[in-house]
Amino acid sequence: MLIFILQSVWVYIAELAGKDLDIKIIFKFLLFVSPRVVVLVLPLTVLLVSIMVFGDFAENYEFAAMKSTGISLQRSMRSLGIFILLVSIVSFFFSNNIIPLAEYNFFNLRRNIARVKPAMAIAEGQFNQLKDINIKVSKKSGDNGQYLKDVIIHQKKGNTFGNYTVIKSEKGEFISNDKSDILKLILYNGNYYDELQPANYIKRTKNRPLIKSTFDKYIINIDISDFNNIDFEKKDASSRYNMLGINELKKTIDSLYQYENKSNKTFSNKMLIKSNLRTLSENYKGNFKDSIVKVDNILGLFNNTKKIELLNYGINSIKNITEDIKVKKRSIKIATTNINKHIIAYHDKFTLSIICIILFFIGAPLGALIRKGGIGLPLVIAILIFLSYHFISIFSKNSSEDNSLNPVFATWLGILIMLPFSIYLTRRATKDRSLIDFDSIITKIKKNKNDLR
Repeated sequence: MLIFILQSVWVYIAELAGKDLDIKIIFKFLLFVSPRVVVLVLPLTVLLVSIMVFGDFAENYEFAAMKSTGISLQRSMRSLGIFILLVSIVSFFFSNNIIPLAEYNFFNLRRNIARVKPAMAIAEGQFNQLKDINIKVSKKSGDNGQYLKDVIIHQKKGNTFGNYTVIKSEKGEFISNDKSDILKLILYNGNYYDELQPANYIKRTKNRPLIKSTFDKYIINIDISDFNNIDFEKKDASSRYNMLGINELKKTIDSLYQYENKSNKTFSNKMLIKSNLRTLSENYKGNFKDSIVKVDNILGLFNNTKKIELLNYGINSIKNITEDIKVKKRSIKIATTNINKHIIAYHDKFTLSIICIILFFIGAPLGALIRKGGIGLPLVIAILIFLSYHFISIFSKNSSEDNSLNPVFATWLGILIMLPFSIYLTRRATKDRSLIDFDSIITKIKKNKNDLR
């Protein structure tokens, strides 16, 4: 458990290091990240412990003593099986209630940490977001890291989506005051590039005007009033699929399907209107029906000017409809991925409890068959079995996001593969047979050879 938590901390170390955070906030971070680790730790623990316990029994001939008194393997597994059943029930409630709550708090805490103390939030060698600017520095120095070297800034202006203003300078310095809500960034010896965005789309796609200037000193004021008033208890993000329980997921999936159907109907009506199919059908009504004449070349009815207008109109209509279809395809892909992720999250609530039971019925008979306790061999076998299950689950779930696999089938695929394996091992151990009966295989091979002779 500790190893998995440390691995999670290592992943998010950039969000914790150098922020001068209170120990209470760091403890909350570790507390909220811990429940997601249980999904990996609990099944692996059940598998490893069952192999170790029953392997130790077999190694010390305790099973032989049990059998001499009339206690079978099933009977020796009964009490532990009941305990594992209770563990699986608890794990279901844990995955349905505790993990969504922890993910909800973890998401909000991460966002608040990213906003606190912006002067300390800049890591060397990578872009860091501060309000409306993206800043990258090659090196920081000073007691508080306030002196910067080789500064590159991408700045956003107005309501534009892109960062079209680029500022580069040799040196920079942060100047702040505890009593002020303004963080002052002073840049020295640099260049300023501003790519103007004309209102006309055609002009924007061709030659864009560019403003370029140099400066000895340039000051950027950053409003940090909302940065300094961060409430780490503030929670306002609750719509992510991994933050929802079964009931919420079920309602969300139904809502997503309804929204997708409504969106598809709206799009089909839009395409129908653009095709003018309803208007064309009006030509068959009334007196127009009698005047319809079969013509092989419709364009031949018009002069050259009109032909060009009609052809241009048709080409533009096709281009517009093609672009609409491309946008709709991207929208459908995003919506499908979102729905499938919710479906996977819904079924994952059940798979955690089921896999604990199955892995117990793999580990217990496997330990009795290999007759080896301790940490060495059982640990290796447990990790190999669990990684096989985990990788199968991960690959199948990733494939199901774009409907390459059914999301329900993909979620249960790992369990469907492990279930026959658990039945096979339990039957072999119950009949007190080896893991693989090499003698019978060799006998069959020899018999086939004799028959061929």
